Amino acid sequence: MDHEVETIGLVLHPRKAVGESVETILKWARRGEGRVLVREVDRDRVPAGVDVVSEAEFRRRVDGVVALGGDGTMLGAMRLVADRPVPVLGVNHGNLGFLVEVNPSGLEQALAQLAEGDFTVEQHGCLVAETSGPALTTGYGFNDVVLARLGRTGAVSIDLTVNDMRYGYYKCDAVVLATPNGSTAYNYAAGGPVLSPSAACTVITPVAPMAGIGRAVVLGVGDQVSLSVAADSAPVAVDVDGTAAGELQPGDTLTARLRVHAAEVVRLDAGAHAGRSRVKLSLLDLPLRRDQLLELIPAELRQEAAEINARRSGAGGPFG
Repeated sequence: MDHEVETIGLVLHPRKAVGESVETILKWARRGEGRVLVREVDRDRVPAGVDVVSEAEFRRRVDGVVALGGDGTMLGAMRLVADRPVPVLGVNHGNLGFLVEVNPSGLEQALAQLAEGDFTVEQHGCLVAETSGPALTTGYGFNDVVLARLGRTGAVSIDLTVNDMRYGYYKCDAVVLATPNGSTAYNYAAGGPVLSPSAACTVITPVAPMAGIGRAVVLGVGDQVSLSVAADSAPVAVDVDGTAAGELQPGDTLTARLRVHAAEVVRLDAGAHAGRSRVKLSLLDLPLRRDQLLELIPAELRQEAAEINARRSGAGGPFG
């Protein structure tokens, strides 16, 4: 990768203790290896002397972003620079992370690789969602855009149009429009398919369907989706990547299309990250066989385990 990162923008989890990682990044900058910017919203989370800029200037000046948190923080960083994609590195201060690659202990080495351009980028697409009403501005969904009922009563009643052709309706608790990378999230929990990250497509899945379309629908990269709130629908809440983004009323329409190149996720060791992702998926509901799980254990650890088992077998059992 020829992209050397000199000006790093920090995106911080709003509550988690990330101070140690911030200090690691500032030490890297003090050695003259780069500059660090934060937005006004994070002013109180960093020591005095760090450059604090507006969100617009942040977007314009950074040539790389480090997100300190979990997948939610990472998604927020990706949305922040979606109109001008730059490499985004995730540092895991969360729990089960599919996007984040680096633990805090490996941050210093990761910064060195960023500065040298010693990394690859993983392209991520997003859903660009817009509404006809004033409640929601354009939203970028790297995982999903969800239209769900407000409160516990009533049902979401939504008409589906694809490329200006009407295809039916949904009557359900929610409608999930997901990207391939987001297909393992709410879409999967609702019974939708897992899509390959390399597939340029989207999937629409109803949650607890009562009438109308009851199965997932997969659409191509060029398809524009319109979801119109019908007259008999309960008020609808719009969530983008799990974040509240507005409300829709009967008569309002949300349109969405897939933007293929919307984010560049830093991969320092793409093979190792893919292996960890397989383990995490296995812990959810895509179980691996025993021999497949063993493939994910580093070769030196497998060899060590084999030698220990061989010594135990040669000793004649636990009592020698």
